[in-house]
Amino acid sequence: MTLLDQGFLDLPPMRLEYRMVGPRPEAAPTIVMLHEGLGCVGLWNAFPEQLAAATGAGVFVYSRAGYGRSSPGILPRSVSFMHEEALDVLPRVLTAIGFQRGILLGHSDGASIATIYAGSIQDHRVRGLVLMAPHFFTEEMGLAEIRRAREAFRAGPLREKLKRWHADVDGAFRSWVEPWLDPNFEKWDITEALGYIRVPVLIVQGADDQYGTRKQVEAAQEECFCPVEAVILPGVRHAPHRDAPGPTLNAAAGFINRLLRDHHEGAAHFDSGVAA
Repeated sequence: MTLLDQGFLDLPPMRLEYRMVGPRPEAAPTIVMLHEGLGCVGLWNAFPEQLAAATGAGVFVYSRAGYGRSSPGILPRSVSFMHEEALDVLPRVLTAIGFQRGILLGHSDGASIATIYAGSIQDHRVRGLVLMAPHFFTEEMGLAEIRRAREAFRAGPLREKLKRWHADVDGAFRSWVEPWLDPNFEKWDITEALGYIRVPVLIVQGADDQYGTRKQVEAAQEECFCPVEAVILPGVRHAPHRDAPGPTLNAAAGFINRLLRDHHEGAAHFDSGVAA
């Protein structure tokens, strides 16, 4: 298919909204961005454009089913939804856009989906992972924060805030909160997948992340056999690209540019100075 600057991917029974910034997959490496549990194309704001400018790579972002302007998701949602997204949906997305080589960049649930994909499918096209505030297992403090978010949504203000981003705001919220607060989800753990990743990993974590502690970073450092870099940003909560856009861009672009140089895929456009 010909990728427009924005449009929809028809992957029956889903229709997924997308945005494409910069060169297309046939012309340059592609950074595929996977959004957080309540995210969508629009909630990345200017980060895709900034990342494309800093790396020279194309940047592809899409909204999962049930989010943004994509078609509705299936409710109630399975507690295995991240595995389903990683192993069933993401491969179809990569095929549909003609992905040839590049990076998976995920935030929160999106980082978990990228982890499952890279730990389950040995895809030589994926050169590395950028994981922002990833979840590899549940933590009680994170579940408590999700319960507080549920109450804020029921009270009204959070619902109104999210309504501008999602065509079906209630469905989007249910898609996130119901699996996470299902009692069967308390034992959710994907650390085993970390041991099967064979590409370099960058983790960007806020020191004050309200949904996860540094134990998430430590798990990757302990379980991965691949190189793992970690950038901990002081005073930053769960969304590094919104709370600290400059340092987050520096870290991600520097890491990506070094990987692209290693694969002889063009001169670097940007280097954060972060040690390899």
